[in-house]
Amino acid sequence: MIRHARPTAGLQAAPGQRGAALVVGLILLLVLTLLAVSGMTTASLELLMAGNEQYQERAFQAADAGLEQALAAGIYNTNAPIGTYDNVAAINPVADRGTGRPIANCAEVASPTDAQQCEYFMRFDLQSGQTPVPSGGYSIGTGFEAYHFVVDSYGTSDRGAQSEHRQSFYIVGPSGG
Repeated sequence: MIRHARPTAGLQAAPGQRGAALVVGLILLLVLTLLAVSGMTTASLELLMAGNEQYQERAFQAADAGLEQALAAGIYNTNAPIGTYDNVAAINPVADRGTGRPIANCAEVASPTDAQQCEYFMRFDLQSGQTPVPSGGYSIGTGFEAYHFVVDSYGTSDRGAQSEHRQSFYIVGPSGG
């Protein structure tokens, strides 16, 4: 068997540089890995935030639709509110969630509690009540009053998104007395 001698000139590392390229390469790989993980975490967080904004917008639109639905229904009763309030005679009555009218085309959350339902309430405002329409300058004459109503609307969506809208308005009609 013939043995060939291997040339050794040029294969020996210079003193003080043994494995330096490997260490530098591993450090660069670690930095790139950290940057990639950080970028993926940031992208995931931004996606979650965009989804939350979308759900909040859905809840807002549902509550707004409740206002429109309440006004379009045209049920303006000074004696019986739509839904139940804790104390209708209070300055700011609180709606008893789960007792209002459901809002049409509202995507309910899975297994909603009373506080997670899309619903609206309407009441005659007993605090401002009915006020006489001022005479003089109006062509409708006397015997008319303005009736003050308040609509509370609640919209919900997934991930706990909720929106509450309140709108009040007056209806001019014949006086009660």
